[in-house]
Amino acid sequence: MAKAEKGVSTKKIAQERIDILFERAKEAQNEPELSARYVSLAREMAMKQRVRLVKCHRRSFCPSCHAYFIPGENLRVRIQHGKIIYTCGICGAVTRIPLNKKSEPR
Repeated sequence: MAKAEKGVSTKKIAQERIDILFERAKEAQNEPELSARYVSLAREMAMKQRVRLVKCHRRSFCPSCHAYFIPGENLRVRIQHGKIIYTCGICGAVTRIPLNKKSEPR
């Protein structure tokens, strides 16, 4: 069996590459197919290396069609009943994110 090499772990390398892909998806906002491809590649890499996506990355794309969100163009944001509601303008998928209410001291 081969010994594990010392140095940077594969998960750190994968996380750096995922960050780069999300940056490129943000830069390619005027090309929706290209930005969706970058997001799909980043998701595949995260799943293969078993790396969890950062919260800001998870909320920046549609979970069903993988379109990179651009508020006002392909994303509708509403606040209703203590939740933030994201509606994808491409596929119509709805994501509900609960708002954390600070508990008041008694």
